[in-house]
Amino acid sequence: MGAGLRTWLNVLVLSFSFVIIIWHRGILDGWNHQAEVDTINWEIGGGIYWHEKYDPYDPFTLTDSHGPVPYQLKKEINAGNLEPILISQATIYPDGHMQTVLLKGIDPEQMILALPTAPLDTMINEIPAVIGTRMAKSIKLKTGDYMTVRWRDVNGVFDAADIRIVGVFKTNVPSVDNGQIWLPLDRLQKMMQMPDEATIIVAAKEVSEPILTSSWEFKDHDFLLSDLTEMIRSKSIGGSIMYIILLLLAMLAIFDTQVLSIFRRQREIGTHMALGMTRGQVIRLFTVEGAMHGILAALIAAIYGIPFLYWQSVAGLSMPAGTDDMGMAVAEKILPVYSVGLVISTTLIVLIVVTIVSFLPTRRIAKMNPTEAIKGKVI
Repeated sequence: MGAGLRTWLNVLVLSFSFVIIIWHRGILDGWNHQAEVDTINWEIGGGIYWHEKYDPYDPFTLTDSHGPVPYQLKKEINAGNLEPILISQATIYPDGHMQTVLLKGIDPEQMILALPTAPLDTMINEIPAVIGTRMAKSIKLKTGDYMTVRWRDVNGVFDAADIRIVGVFKTNVPSVDNGQIWLPLDRLQKMMQMPDEATIIVAAKEVSEPILTSSWEFKDHDFLLSDLTEMIRSKSIGGSIMYIILLLLAMLAIFDTQVLSIFRRQREIGTHMALGMTRGQVIRLFTVEGAMHGILAALIAAIYGIPFLYWQSVAGLSMPAGTDDMGMAVAEKILPVYSVGLVISTTLIVLIVVTIVSFLPTRRIAKMNPTEAIKGKVI
C-alpha cells in the first residue's frame, strides 16, 4: 500500500485482465453450448445413421447414397424413436434463373427435430415444401409462392413439377436451411422412384444404444459435432493471444514495481537481515508483497466484474449482420456461460503468474551485503 498510485494502477490493469479473460471465455463457451444445443435440436438429434455411401462433403455420392430402411430399424421408426430422411439433388428455376438445391424428404408428423414440418401435411395439387429464411431470401420466395423444380429419379429419368411454399422457418442452424427444400418423405420417395428408402436416419435424443446394421453406420455426437468443436478450439487459441498481451502488460508493470521497490528499500532489507531474518525469509516477504497485487486485483475485478458479467449473461452479445452465413450455428445473441471452473482456473493462473513475476526480481536480495545495504549503497 506504501507504493500508492503505482500499486493501484497495477491492480486495475490486472483486474481488467481478469474480467476480459473470463468474459471472452464465457462468450466462447456460451457460443459452443448454444451451437451444440441448436445443432442437436434441429439437425442431428441423438445421432444419425448414415447410408454406407453417404458423404455430406461429396455431392456426387448422393446419386448412390440411398437404400431401403433396415428391418432392424423399422420398429424404432414406428415407435417415433428414429426418423428417416431422403436426400436428393434437384434444380429449381426461381425468378427465371437456375439453381441447384437439395431436396430433403421428411415425415410431416415427426417430433424428433425442431423443424416445423407440420405444414407439409396438406392436400394440394402442387408439391408442398418448407424452406428456411436464408433460402427464402436467396430465391426471393415467401409462403404461398410457386416454383418449378426438376429432378432425375433413380432410373435416370428427368421429371419436373411445381412446388408450393407452405411455410418459412427461422433457425440458427444454416446446415438445414441453405440450399435446401424440405418435402414430405412419401412424396419425395414417389418422385425419385425410391419406395421405403432413405439416405440418413436421425435418432431421438433419448435413444442411447445404436442398433448395428450391415449397410448403415451410426454417427454419434462426438463425430457430428467435431467440426464445431475444432472451430471453437481455434477461436480459443486466437483469444489466448489477447490474454497473453494483457497479462504481459500487467506482469511488466509488477516486475518494474518489484525492482524499484527492492532498489528503494535496500536499507530496510539490510535491517531485516541484520536483525536475524534469513535471505530466504526476506525473499518470501517481498514475493508475498508482489503476489498481493493479484489478490487485490481479484477483489477489484469482483466489484465491477460481477455486475458486468451478470448483465452480459442476461442481455447477451448481439452478433453483427452476416454471421448467419458463416456456415455454422450462430444465434442472433450469444449468451455467455460462466462456470465455477472457469472463474477458479482463471484466478489461479493469474495468481500463479503474478507470484512468479514477483519472485524473479527478489533473487538479487540473495546477493546483498547487509552492511552495505544498511549504509544505503547501490547494489
